[in-house]
Amino acid sequence: MEGKVYAITGAGSGIGRATAIRCAELKCAGLSLCDVNFQGLETTKKLLEEAKFPGKVLLFKADVSKADEVDSWISSTTSEFGRLDGAANVAGLSRRSPETNSSNIVEEDWDTTLAVKLTGTMHCMRAQLKVITRPGGSIVNVSSGAGVKGVAGMPSYCATKWGMRGLIKTAAIEFGPVGIRVNCLMPGANFDEAVKKGLVDPVKLSEGTMMKRMGTPEEIAKVMAFLMSDDASFVTGSESSICLSTLERSIRMILADVLYS
Repeated sequence: MEGKVYAITGAGSGIGRATAIRCAELKCAGLSLCDVNFQGLETTKKLLEEAKFPGKVLLFKADVSKADEVDSWISSTTSEFGRLDGAANVAGLSRRSPETNSSNIVEEDWDTTLAVKLTGTMHCMRAQLKVITRPGGSIVNVSSGAGVKGVAGMPSYCATKWGMRGLIKTAAIEFGPVGIRVNCLMPGANFDEAVKKGLVDPVKLSEGTMMKRMGTPEEIAKVMAFLMSDDASFVTGSESSICLSTLERSIRMILADVLYS
């Protein structure tokens, strides 16, 4: 990553913030950080300064569901740094309720969830792919284990994660010939905003994983950084899962038997 410039959404907290810090540790030259929470971005920048990151840091308040704001952010990034080598599209939201199921989806919640996570990711990729370094550019989007199996109470969220898988695989096929890589990360059970807000039970989530514990944003950021770096130069169109649940692992083993038998 040394000498390169990376753009990160959702960098005001959690995995996005941890990814920015990890890129700085790996000596990138510049970071363009975006979030709807500008105060969170300022905290991220302060942490980078405390870590004595010598590179430039651009902060940009943007709602990824709005194409003009995303386009303005990426335009500002290339104007500031003169290049864009990689991107991590982390911004999202989690909505889960025991009262919600596929028969009573609230259309406003559906529209908001898809607008931020799926359409928002499309906005980011569309803008980034136009200017990212070729060959050598790399984009990583954050999906979820919910993109492999359904999760009760989260129909809208699951729909975005399934959709994202198709989005990254299509882009990987289209842009692989010019040397741009597009991958997807499925973090699994981790201390994200849904856990912090009490929307999900961390104990139950931990019990369902192979390691019987939650992951941390810092652990996930290391894999994000790997996928964006030159160390993953022959990795594209992948769905990298971090500590799958035992059920997810079983599903994948069955699919592999079917596909490759």
